[in-house]
Amino acid sequence: MRTKIKDLKEKIGQEVTVAGWIDIRRDHGKLIFVDLRDASGKVQMVALPSHADAHSLANTVRPEWVVEIKAKVNERPEKMKNPDEENGSIELEILEMKILHKAETPPFDVHTDGYEVNEEVRMKYRYLDLRRPRLAKNLLKRYKIIKFFRDELDRQGFLEVETPILFKSTPEGARDYIVPSRLEHGKFYALPQSPQQYKQLLMASGVEKYFQIARCMRDEDTRGDRQPEFTQLDIEMSFISQEDVLALIEELFTTLVKKLYPEKTITESPWPRLDYKEVMAKYKSDKPDLRKDKNNPDELAFVWILNFPLFEPEKEDGHFAPSHHMFTAPREEDVSKLATDPAAVRSYQHDIALNGFEIAGGSIRIHDAEIQTKIFDLIGFGEEQKRDFNHMLTAFSYGIPPHGGIASGMDRFISILENEPNIREVIAFPKTGEGKDLLMDSPAEVSEKQLKELGLEIKHGKK
Repeated sequence: MRTKIKDLKEKIGQEVTVAGWIDIRRDHGKLIFVDLRDASGKVQMVALPSHADAHSLANTVRPEWVVEIKAKVNERPEKMKNPDEENGSIELEILEMKILHKAETPPFDVHTDGYEVNEEVRMKYRYLDLRRPRLAKNLLKRYKIIKFFRDELDRQGFLEVETPILFKSTPEGARDYIVPSRLEHGKFYALPQSPQQYKQLLMASGVEKYFQIARCMRDEDTRGDRQPEFTQLDIEMSFISQEDVLALIEELFTTLVKKLYPEKTITESPWPRLDYKEVMAKYKSDKPDLRKDKNNPDELAFVWILNFPLFEPEKEDGHFAPSHHMFTAPREEDVSKLATDPAAVRSYQHDIALNGFEIAGGSIRIHDAEIQTKIFDLIGFGEEQKRDFNHMLTAFSYGIPPHGGIASGMDRFISILENEPNIREVIAFPKTGEGKDLLMDSPAEVSEKQLKELGLEIKHGKK
C-alpha cells in the first residue's frame, strides 16, 4: 500500500512504498540523493551501492520522471536534520525502484515561482505550470477558502442549490454566451452571467437561505485581468434587511481571514461604511484603497460602499440604465421619486472594496411587481423585452418575501489574499485576456456535420 509523503514521519524504522515525481537528483559518487514529491509533500531519499539494482536505476532517473519506490524510513543524524524542511528529520533509504513513466525535459523550470516565464508558454503547458509549489499552494488555499464558506454557511442553516447552466438569454447587462439548440433550430440557450433570477425564484419557492459556489460566464470585451468564466460565492436570503446582509458577510470574511490567514491584519473593524457620493468626491472611485501602508501586502482594508444611485445618468432618449441591475430595490424613502425624479433615487445596493478592488456586490431586491414594472419602463423596455421576464413577475404574483443577497468574486478575493498580481494565478486553467485557452487551443472551429445538426452555417468575412 502506498504511503503519502506527508505521513512518512510516523513510519520511522519501517519499510514503505512511496510514489511520485523526481524533483531533484544529485549524484555524489557512491551515494545518489533523490528528492521525491507527491501532492502531499517532498522527501529526500538516498540510493546506496549495497542495493545494486536500485542504485543503478537511481543513476538513470531525471527530474519529472514518475517512479514507485520501496524504501526504509530512517531518522537523520542530529547534525544532518533540517528544521526548515517539512521532512527534514528523516531520509528514505531506497531498497527498490520502479520507473512508471519517463518524462521529456519541461519547457521551463517548475521549481521557481514562474513569474520570469512567458505567461503564454505557462498557459500552454499549464499542467506543468501547476507542478510549481506556488501554484500548488494557491489551489490548496482556494479549496480551503471555498470549504470554509461551505462549512460556515451550512452551520448557519444555508442550503446549497445548483442552478442551471443552460439558461435563457435576457437583457441583463453584459453580452451572453449563447448555445444553439440541436432539437429546435433557430433557438438558443444562454450561459448564465449569474444565478440572479434563479436565486430570486428560490426565494419565491421558500428556500429562505441559499448559497452556491457558482460558475458565471460573460462575453465581455478584452480586459487583461478578467476571465470569460469566473467563480462567485452567491448568497440570497429572505425576510431580511440590508443590515442583515452586511452583518453576515462581514462576520464571514473576517472569520475566514483570522482562521486561514492569521498573518494578515484587517485595517479597521468593524469595516468602514462609506456613502457612494462621499467616496466618489473624496477618492474619485467607488473602490478606494484604504490601507494605511499600501506597501504592506498583509494589510486588508475592507470597506462597504452604500447608497448607490439606482440609475446611471439619464440617456439622450430619456431612459436610464441600472447602476447595479434591474432587480435592485430603490430605497424605501426614495420610491416616490421614481415618478418625479428617477435620477435622484438611491438604491439598497451594497459593494465591498478591498485594497482598491471590488470583490463583492449585492442588494436588497425588488419584490413588488408594480415597482419592477416601473423599473422596466424607466430603462426603456418594450413589451417584448418585458415578456422576457414574465416568469419573474408571475412568481411575484404568488407571494414572494422581501429578500436580498450578495455575490463575491472568488478569483479576485483569493488573488488578493495570496498576494498574487492577477486572477490567473489562482485559477487552475485560466484563459488569456483575449479569452483564449492556449492549452486546449480554443475557441476552435467545429465540423460541418456539427453545424448542420444545429441548423447553422458560418459566413466568413470582416467583423
